[in-house]
Amino acid sequence: MPQRRHWHELPEETRQRVEHRAGAVHAAYSVPTGASCDLAAVIDTDTGRVFCKGGKTDGPTAWLYRNEARVNPWLPDVAPRLRWTIEAEGWLILGFEYVAGRHADLAPGSPDLTAVADLLDTQSRLLTPSPPVRVQRFADRWCGLIAPELVDGDTLLHTDMTPRNFLVADRLRLVDWSSPALGAAWIDTALMLVRLVRAGHPPAEAEAWAGQIPNWAHASEEALYAFTDGLLRLWERKQRLAPSPHHGPLLRAAREWRNHRATRKSQ
Repeated sequence: MPQRRHWHELPEETRQRVEHRAGAVHAAYSVPTGASCDLAAVIDTDTGRVFCKGGKTDGPTAWLYRNEARVNPWLPDVAPRLRWTIEAEGWLILGFEYVAGRHADLAPGSPDLTAVADLLDTQSRLLTPSPPVRVQRFADRWCGLIAPELVDGDTLLHTDMTPRNFLVADRLRLVDWSSPALGAAWIDTALMLVRLVRAGHPPAEAEAWAGQIPNWAHASEEALYAFTDGLLRLWERKQRLAPSPHHGPLLRAAREWRNHRATRKSQ
């Protein structure tokens, strides 16, 4: 994880360029969440409050910021609007519409679960077929983990279903579109299921929840078994190569869901 910088630690020219677009900055507050940003901050400016994120242009995560800047204009209003992009003094900074809210609660019985299902349904309908923006094919991202024909499709996907990317405010928003991909419409729903299992849902109940999302019906039994098998191997690889406290629970959840699917396959 990059070392998080405060707003005042940015080069002076970078801050001046931001102020040229947003107005004078009166206060800045670091945001603790977000795994890949060198900078994540809320700034109060002459034109209002803005959420800023970004990092060094030569850093290992710069491509994530460029992904998000490229895809944002094509997204429906489930995503906060990108207001401007600044590149100066070796830094790339994105300024977004500020959304005040809390992260979604995925625990069993949470009232947020209905809103999450509605959002996944809405975005898959609005982003199928994908707008004409260049993104990686999900099948290429998962090369060696799953047969391409099982996950190919023409939907623009988010692919990072961590609860901290869902903001509950006046309505639910989905933030951090830095890892978009092109694939089957049901993939974001499938990626949400491992998060539900991680939050305490038995796999059968998580799949029952997914049944209210129309795109879930398009996933074949073969595709879902292969997906859970690939997801388990992916999290095993992540934990082996870059152990992290949050990897372990997700690895266990992926294994639990895959075992559930293996049992169904053997019946």
